[in-house]
Amino acid sequence: MRRSTQGVVFVHACPKALCQHVEWALERVVGGPVSLTWAEQPAAHASYRAEVAWTGSTGMGAKLVAALKQWPMLRFEVTEEPSQGNDGERMAYVPGQGVFRAATSANGDLIVTEQQLRHLAATSASPEAFRHGVDVLLGAPWDADLEAYRYAGDAAPVTWLHQVV
Repeated sequence: MRRSTQGVVFVHACPKALCQHVEWALERVVGGPVSLTWAEQPAAHASYRAEVAWTGSTGMGAKLVAALKQWPMLRFEVTEEPSQGNDGERMAYVPGQGVFRAATSANGDLIVTEQQLRHLAATSASPEAFRHGVDVLLGAPWDADLEAYRYAGDAAPVTWLHQVV
């Protein structure tokens, strides 16, 4: 039985020449037509932004990230809501930093595992290094980069994508 979930793709910054390619990449993942409403991104000269809500099978968020990260100049985030028997996920991509990926709980909090904390405690040389490690586990470097792009997109329209099965 396929489990269904939903989420949102936020393309925060995309060069105009890639906008159609991004739509085609999303189409390959969802198996149907995608038409995004692109708007100028005031936080990045000559860039555009769009967001689209999606529904599909569990794990589709990761497939969307894989499709988009082929263009290293994009800035984007993908969320996948928790579903029956599965945590949600939050994934972000920033040029030069790569992909951040973390599980999320039912209320949207990021989940940091016991093993991640034990490893961080064992390998941190100082309290400052431990604090920095926690920031990385929580995606702080990605959030710091993306915040200006998120703010610029407030009140943008949302379109829905539905996976074709």
